[in-house]
Amino acid sequence: MVEASEFPELSDRFDVYGVPKTIINETGSMEGAVPENMFMEKILQTIGQ
Repeated sequence: MVEASEFPELSDRFDVYGVPKTIINETGSMEGAVPENMFMEKILQTIGQ
């Protein structure tokens, strides 16, 4: 976990405009609080399973 306001270079790099924002392996992302099943689906999608 990274505090966006303390690391502005990372916020810019990953286009963080709202929190929470989850970055998965620097290729996938999702914003906001999402249900667990959607969270897992996105992780599996991103890692190719």
